[in-house]
This record gives sequence, C-alpha cells and structure tokens, in this order.
Amino acid sequence: MAKEGKKAKELEDLPGVGETTAEKLKASGYDSFEKIATSSPHELEEAAGIGVETAKKTITAARDALEMGYESADAVLERRKAIGRITTGSKELDALIGGGVETQSITEAFGKFSSGKTQLGFQLAVNVQKPKEQGGLGGSVLFVDSESTFRPERVKQMAEAAGMDADAVLKNIQVAKAVNSDHQMLLIDKAEELIKGNNIRLIVVDSLTSHFRSDYVGRAALGERQQKLNKHIHVLQRLADTYNLAVYVTNQVMDNPGILFGDPTTPIGGHVLAHAATYRLYFRKGKEEKRVARLVDSPSMPEGECVFRVTPEGLKD
Repeated sequence: MAKEGKKAKELEDLPGVGETTAEKLKASGYDSFEKIATSSPHELEEAAGIGVETAKKTITAARDALEMGYESADAVLERRKAIGRITTGSKELDALIGGGVETQSITEAFGKFSSGKTQLGFQLAVNVQKPKEQGGLGGSVLFVDSESTFRPERVKQMAEAAGMDADAVLKNIQVAKAVNSDHQMLLIDKAEELIKGNNIRLIVVDSLTSHFRSDYVGRAALGERQQKLNKHIHVLQRLADTYNLAVYVTNQVMDNPGILFGDPTTPIGGHVLAHAATYRLYFRKGKEEKRVARLVDSPSMPEGECVFRVTPEGLKD
C-alpha cells in the first residue's frame, strides 16, 4: 500500500489495493493506472469489492501517479494528429462529417427503417480494412448486432465490389449477437482483450438503443434505463480514446406527438445519447437508392445536408 507523499508505481502501491484486490481489478479489466484513473468510485467498488471512499482514494492516487491535469492546446493538437478517418464510400457524406468517420469519437446515425443506417455500418466494416491511402485504417472490426440484421452476404457483396478478398474481410469482423441490454453492455465491457489481440480499429453497435428500449418500459423504468445507457456509451468512448479506434452506432427513432408542425421524428436515448455522440447524423429515405443525411451535431463541422446512394455495390455519391 502506498505511503504518504510517495507516488505509486504498481497497482499494489495504490491506497486500499493489496495483492488480492489488485488481482480482482486486473480480472475486471482495470489493469493499468489509466483505467483506474478514468473510472468512477462505484465502478471500482463493483469490480474489486472495496468501499466507495477507499475507491476515491485509489482513483486520486492513480491520477497523481499519472500527473493528470491541464496541458497546453498545442499539445492537444499534436496528439490529435494521430486521429484517423474511415471513408463512408460517399465523398459527399465524408465531407459532411469532416473527411470520414473519425477515431476517438462516437458517430451516431438515427432514422427510420430502411434509411441506410445499417448499410453504412456494413460499408465501414469493409472500408476500415483498406489501407490508409484508400480511406481505411488497415484494421479489423467488432460488430455488436442487437436487431438480428447482420448479413455477412451483404458485407461480402460490398467487399467484392471494392476488389477485396471477401473471405479475408469476413474473417476480420468479429460479430456478437446481443440478446438483451445487459448482455450488450457485457460484450462491450469485455471487448478489451479482443481489441488488443486483433488490431480492432472500428466498433459498430447496431443498434445501440433497441434492447434498452424493450427492456425498460414505462416512465418508472426511464431513470434506470438512462443511467445504464449513459454508462454503456461512456465505456464505448473510453475504448475509442484508449485505443484510437472509431465507434459507429445506429439509433432508433419515434414520432414525437408533441410536434404538430415539421418533422416529428425524434431519436431514442434522450439527452444522454445526444450529449455523448460526437457526430450525430439523421438519415431519411429518398427516391429509389437515394438517401439524405443531415448533420445534426458536431464539435467542428457546421450543420448541413448531403445526398448519397445505397447501391448493390455499397454506398456511393
């Protein structure tokens, strides 16, 4: 256990952490100071069986050891040069979001059925495997399917249209079918080992909200649903930051009866998801192959719209 005035070097040096607690933390994925420093006291309490007050001291010591604090904006800019982008297949859509779906961010697409959300997920799962000069990141994919809509045949079709080895593309996509919201959260919580061992550069969750919507029904369950959804989305953001990977999530919608004029389409997830998504896209279906994408929220790009097509070969202008 750490002595006063001395910085911890190993997990066992942190206050409240002995050998047994350290093993519990490592088994739960908290195997570095960075992960402990960016966790909440309640997460550590659950993972290691230590009290909340002890967990607060443990987190503070981990932060002190890492010297977490302020840094100059030019240092942040230098670090952001490591950010990569995955092409969507449409130059118009790429331009709308600043050059493609970026790493260290969560990109959300919401819209009605058949608006192109899942198709973009398939396209990104193919394109991320391309080399950087072709708009990819040369990496693999984690695909969490909560709506039973993952179709390897469609991915294969897109890969062949791009002149890629379709079998190799499919081998580089790790797919898990979530059976409920707790299982979905567990799949993401346990994703770290797969990410480390498989050069994962993209996580797709299609859809993020489907199970939360069905598992928590009525106003009485809304608070618990939002708390769990908030935790889930923050784990995704932490993975994106830690491993410099991109996260793409789809979201369901509902018609808001309170909107009498204009488009009543409203995304599920409320303010929790609205604040967490870095880029927020609203997709709607046009005539035949055409789809309209509107950028609703972004920290760096202005609101705007573009038109793209969903063709048998994939997303195109």
